[in-house]
Amino acid sequence: MLRSARFWIRSPRGCCVSWACAINDCNAIIDCMASITIRQLEESTKRKLKIRAARHGRSMEQEAREILKSALSQPAQQPKDLVAAIRRRFAPLGRVALKIPPRGPIRDPGIR
Repeated sequence: MLRSARFWIRSPRGCCVSWACAINDCNAIIDCMASITIRQLEESTKRKLKIRAARHGRSMEQEAREILKSALSQPAQQPKDLVAAIRRRFAPLGRVALKIPPRGPIRDPGIR
């Protein structure tokens, strides 16, 4: 039987965090570990994962967990300043002076 559950957990900082998961209730054993399936994985990537797992003495599944955990534990990069990036890109080309046409009165649209 598949059930969904919602838990409220108080973090060390005192914040309440909502946590939801699907629970597969099998003989009253509750397991809240997530599972993922990766489809269309290139054979070369799978081979590299298998070799890396063997080097570390782990299963491919454990190695994939460790890779994900280490990659996601790093702090997220701050978003780049788009305007500054564009200015840096075009700075070697010099400034471009565009003539701004003079503004005149707004014409009558002719809608009655």
